[in-house]
Amino acid sequence: MKIKIPRCMSTQHPDNVNSPFFAESSEIGGEDEIQEAYYAFSHLDCDEQMWDCEGKEADDYVVKKLLTKYESFFKEKRLGKDLFITLRVPNPTVEKAEAKILLETLESIPRAFDAAKLFYQDDMPPVFEVILPMTSSYKSIDRVYRYYADFVTGKQNKSFGKGDITIAEWIGEFKPERINVIPLFEDMEHMLDAHNITREYLRDKDVKYQRVFLARSDPAINYGLVSAVLLNKIALQRLHRLSEESGIKIYPIVGVGSAPFRGNLKPSTVERVVEEYPSTHTFTIQSAFKYDNPPKKIIASIRKLKERKTGLPQDMDEERCLEIIRKYSQEYRRQVADLAPVINLIAGYIPSRRKRKLHIGLFGYSRDVEGINLPRAITFTASLYSVGLPPEILGLNALNEDDIQFIKEVYIHFEDDLRDALRYLNPSTNFLPKGLEARVKDFLDFETDAEHKELTNYIATSVRENRTKDLGEYVLRAANLRKFLG
Repeated sequence: MKIKIPRCMSTQHPDNVNSPFFAESSEIGGEDEIQEAYYAFSHLDCDEQMWDCEGKEADDYVVKKLLTKYESFFKEKRLGKDLFITLRVPNPTVEKAEAKILLETLESIPRAFDAAKLFYQDDMPPVFEVILPMTSSYKSIDRVYRYYADFVTGKQNKSFGKGDITIAEWIGEFKPERINVIPLFEDMEHMLDAHNITREYLRDKDVKYQRVFLARSDPAINYGLVSAVLLNKIALQRLHRLSEESGIKIYPIVGVGSAPFRGNLKPSTVERVVEEYPSTHTFTIQSAFKYDNPPKKIIASIRKLKERKTGLPQDMDEERCLEIIRKYSQEYRRQVADLAPVINLIAGYIPSRRKRKLHIGLFGYSRDVEGINLPRAITFTASLYSVGLPPEILGLNALNEDDIQFIKEVYIHFEDDLRDALRYLNPSTNFLPKGLEARVKDFLDFETDAEHKELTNYIATSVRENRTKDLGEYVLRAANLRKFLG
């Protein structure tokens, strides 16, 4: 059977301003997420749903509930063949508080198989891939792969004692026997080494293909917009070389959000994003894309993403890219450190759009830049936009004319992304870092959204005068104009 690799991965990233019509509250969670998966499949025509088991109480019975609740739809569209549920699991190396959730999630895969077997009357697994975030070594991927094979399905052949039956004879077979593990690379060091880590992981695997996930938001928050784009392009080029050398087809996934800082994938920018990352096979469809745009435009743009042909990566001068990343990210990080107090203050007024249990307080994992704790990427981005300071422009004053010219050549839609961001720049709030205003004016003429400017004036004044009672309302009004939270 020809293997289908999904093109559009619907995710649960909470960057939406508006809640979907089916949500019981402003925070999506529980049964809403079951309905959300069905909506992404049936109405929006996404062919994959990331099921996030990291940082919240995920439903381990998603397959059984989908098949039971939407029987006629899933009789026509087969889970595991036409449509895909892909589990995002915690990484035990990094997320100690959630480590055992990984084991529970892996144990749910054979249960999902049993539910699908009763429904479809065959042995095709509905779930067979998991995403491992914050991948830092081939061993971290390999451990997930081997734990599943050795301890989830492997235990079925063990007997209870001499002469007694096996576990499989007692409670039935465990299938699928193997799963695919998709590494998600999120920081500079490991994005640049993604090809080597993947090569080492594949060394003893008999696989037809491998999917590799590259983050776009976390590199932006850690190293700035320009660095995030260049790092993705270098990683894509290196993964393509690995595919050619190994003979194993690599299918890259890039995790893009609606804010230019986080990827600028909206219904209106699909062609631009595809042109920017031509060798990417799968793009993420995050919550703002799904819920903050007209349904007809969403469906049409998803169709474009699914019908396009995957191309070749750009031929990059990696040494020149890395030289720019080094000096630009240093200035970007310095500016973020100076802005940290206002970012963290506004962060408390950014509304939550998902029911996430463990990403706060003791169990949280906020992003650390220059030794300063910052909120996660969506809240970080929303905080800066809310005071009229799009994070896309931070650090640009570190670049000279030759740097800018080079960036324009390799980052094809650099000026387009800046123009989109600069609509929401408001210098009058006085949060613009010193030396940046002149550099921003050098780039291009930009139109300002007058209503957004008025709202950010109010937010900035309220922050300075410690009048925070209605901040949340104004943050949402500004986000509604942008069509993304952060």
